[in-house]
Amino acid sequence: MRVDLFDFHLPPENIALRPAEPRDAARMLVVAPGAPLEDRGVLDLPAFLRPGDALVVNDTRVIHARLTGARARGETRAKIEATLIERLAPDTWRALIKPAKKIAVGERIDFSRHCEKRSDKAIRSHDNGSGSLRSARNDGFSASLESKGEAGEAVLRFDLSGDALDVAIEGAGALPLPPYIAGKRETDARDESDYQTVFARESGAVAAPTAGLHFTPRLLEALGARGVTLHAVTLHVGAGTFLPVKADDTDNHVMHEEFARLDAATAQALNETRARGGRIVAVGTTALRVLESAAAESGELRAHAARTRIFITPGYRFKAVDLLLTNFHLPRSTLFMLVSAFAGLDRMKAAYAHAVAQGYRFYSYGDACLLERG
Repeated sequence: MRVDLFDFHLPPENIALRPAEPRDAARMLVVAPGAPLEDRGVLDLPAFLRPGDALVVNDTRVIHARLTGARARGETRAKIEATLIERLAPDTWRALIKPAKKIAVGERIDFSRHCEKRSDKAIRSHDNGSGSLRSARNDGFSASLESKGEAGEAVLRFDLSGDALDVAIEGAGALPLPPYIAGKRETDARDESDYQTVFARESGAVAAPTAGLHFTPRLLEALGARGVTLHAVTLHVGAGTFLPVKADDTDNHVMHEEFARLDAATAQALNETRARGGRIVAVGTTALRVLESAAAESGELRAHAARTRIFITPGYRFKAVDLLLTNFHLPRSTLFMLVSAFAGLDRMKAAYAHAVAQGYRFYSYGDACLLERG
């Protein structure tokens, strides 16, 4: 399909720079086949679900993937910023570096830790009680530039590995807010909590699964009282999730890969939900991508732990997901293509035009929409 079919106008003032307070006070646009668009709030979500439905969330946790370091060349030092985007090995990450022209393949970037409290928290979450990871916080660490692409994409091999590297990154790095937020304001202490979901448990994402940001204990309590069950999958969100597609045709787009996991017990529970007549409700496009990657053609879900590059565009036949709660996405992005496949392109373009006109807040810290499958 032509990529320009997925373009739309979005005024800059519709882009949210902070989340709603409280989180569940965000607005929610309900998009259902054969029904008018309905302006509601996230707290109304239980009213649109039925007893026996299953809510599936992504429990990934955003790491401090934005690092600032220095390249030393003799007496000359140059500041280098590296944003981690994909883990390739226990000691190796794919990253975006800038300014890329100031470092050559084979040179090193030195990093240091600057946040004791954050580092201590990271150690508590990784250490086995022996204190063996404390040196990962206290000493400097570095990475060698293994390769470099034309657009600043690079492969960095660190002198630490595994848990020790995770602790070092937590101590030295900052949250990697999306460019449409970071380009307008600095990351601050509020983002440390605002940009993590209440479900965050498995470290590895470099961007938040943003639909999950709307949930609070009181909303989860209301969903439980409604008879809706809660289940978790894991997809470590990569930076490529939010990028516009640069190809002119979707057939020419190379989809980014992300690690996705659905365990056997959760797969069985969701299959039983379906067998009883319940619906599967994905919280976010990331949870949906896990479920659709793990589904057989029959719709049966199976345990899955692998990298996925599933690319969903109009014409895709959904096998596992009945409803989708998601935020409003970038023009020409794979996420807008996905929601257009789920609810219909014309329907979604009309819904987005309505959202713009009604002042809905877009993107990571923005409002939500609840989509019923077309």
